[in-house]
Amino acid sequence: MKPITEEQLFNFPCEFPIKAIGKDINNFEEQVTALIQKHIPNIHPKQIKSKLSSSKTFLSVTITILATSKKQLDDIYTDLNKDTNVLYTL
Repeated sequence: MKPITEEQLFNFPCEFPIKAIGKDINNFEEQVTALIQKHIPNIHPKQIKSKLSSSKTFLSVTITILATSKKQLDDIYTDLNKDTNVLYTL
């Protein structure tokens, strides 16, 4: 039996939620959106959900995209993780 590849785990294209968490400063939601828009140019506001932490210190931003490949997802996460304002990604 052949091992399953990462590409086979997903049925592309598929909806995929990308979450980034950072401090609620410097227009964090807009920064995350701009980073993802480099890869997915037409993000609709309904695709974006933000939630402030109970301490009102951190903001989680989830953007659900139509992912077309694992490479596309890898590229998005690479850009998010390079940004110093992004503390965690899921």
